[in-house]
Amino acid sequence: MPTASARVGHERRFRKRRGPGPGSRRRAPRARCGALTDDAKRELDQRLAAHPRNLQPAVARESDAARILERFVQAAEAADVTVARLSSADAVPEAVAGYLQSHNLPPRLRLSPGAESYPWERVPLVETSRGAARGEDRVALTPALAGVAETGSLVLESGPDKPTALNFLPEHHVVTLRASELVASPEDVWDRLRAAAGGGSLPRTVNLITGPSRTGDIELTIHLGAHGPRALHVLLIEDQG
Repeated sequence: MPTASARVGHERRFRKRRGPGPGSRRRAPRARCGALTDDAKRELDQRLAAHPRNLQPAVARESDAARILERFVQAAEAADVTVARLSSADAVPEAVAGYLQSHNLPPRLRLSPGAESYPWERVPLVETSRGAARGEDRVALTPALAGVAETGSLVLESGPDKPTALNFLPEHHVVTLRASELVASPEDVWDRLRAAAGGGSLPRTVNLITGPSRTGDIELTIHLGAHGPRALHVLLIEDQG
């Protein structure tokens, strides 16, 4: 009768011939690479410093401000965003009050700390509070860093005066956006962020939001408000003359 060590040896030889079984784990081979050459290092450094762009559609290369504005409005509305065009920033409080009334919402608004400069005293019946979103907040107002004409997207950065929860927790999200902050393409946004950072750190979070939250998981039918706001409303301040 074979000993235990003999049986183990036989089993090992058998597995070696057949290969690992269906439940066995096989380690992936490790990639081997040598040190980068000086030329390769220079090429990588140049690419990181230059931020070259890939091929872009014609709309992403648009430079006319009026056409960029119209393209943004068209793309945003196609994504179920409502857009109200305002002649000045002073019109924001009345526009918010009108939105709340038209949607039969309570006259309460959670503000991003960066949105306190508007003349809220003009709408004394609207109760405003500031800070990160709370569970009971139904409407939030935040300022956008930029708007992307190519996709109709809003760009919102995080920071001490820009709590990210305001972008996603309330049922209605109202965003202020200046026409001078519109850009043609997403690449333009990153150029603007790098310029603002001046070689320092970029914001911890940059959200690109295109339309209200939605899902098509249930019978392939689109439902709004699945994972965030069911309504996205943009107050577009036309400050370009």
